[in-house]
Amino acid sequence: MRNLMKTLLLLAILILPVALSAANPPRRVLVLAERGGLHEGFTATGLKWLESQRENLNIELTVLNTAKEIPQGELKKYQLVLQLNYPPYAWSEASMRDMEKYIDKGQGGYIGFHHASLLGEFDGYPMWGWFSDFLGKIRYRNYIAEKSDGTVQVEDRQHPVMRNVPGTFIVADDEWYTYETNPRPNVHVLAHVDECSYTLKTDIKMGDHPVIWTNPNKKARNVYFQFGHSKLLYESPAFLTLFENAIRWTLGDTE
Repeated sequence: MRNLMKTLLLLAILILPVALSAANPPRRVLVLAERGGLHEGFTATGLKWLESQRENLNIELTVLNTAKEIPQGELKKYQLVLQLNYPPYAWSEASMRDMEKYIDKGQGGYIGFHHASLLGEFDGYPMWGWFSDFLGKIRYRNYIAEKSDGTVQVEDRQHPVMRNVPGTFIVADDEWYTYETNPRPNVHVLAHVDECSYTLKTDIKMGDHPVIWTNPNKKARNVYFQFGHSKLLYESPAFLTLFENAIRWTLGDTE
């Protein structure tokens, strides 16, 4: 009897992880990663961090460096699309239409960083009107090319993305985009940057300057982070908490 009990216990130890894995398969995350250039440090470090978090977040990563490689109908297979500095142009017509459907119909979640709001006519591409509306009816105007530290102030501390994030935190060495119109009337702002805190003297300011927001008018859970230029962000506990919170919220782990 004792040997039988030992055998059954051993079988349970061997089978339980397999059963749990089958019951909770990893969520598929598509990462559109901009490689090379000024943002390579942020993107490369971000990919390493995501890889290190696969088990913690129960995710499976697919990384593409161009949206033109996304087959038609492929996006809906993913539970999350993460735009890791990939810009809102250089997409194929099919991938643009699929992205619109993905967000409008809530086929999955969305997280965008920094370069994802470079909306306008760039590299011979017209502005993607739908994407501009999605991010708050904005159009890129300017940026702090010399880069500056800035203090971010949380506005909605109850939102799941802001959970356990301090009320203020510093983002170092970023570019701080400005837009022709403020997205605030069209989105729910979670945080803004205090332009008086810039460590660089500059006239490139918006006055009211949102830097983290979500568009509640879309069925897909979504959040955009305007910062994301420097790999120094991954040395910030506040940023890492934001990133993890955003993934968990857009995947539906938190309410």
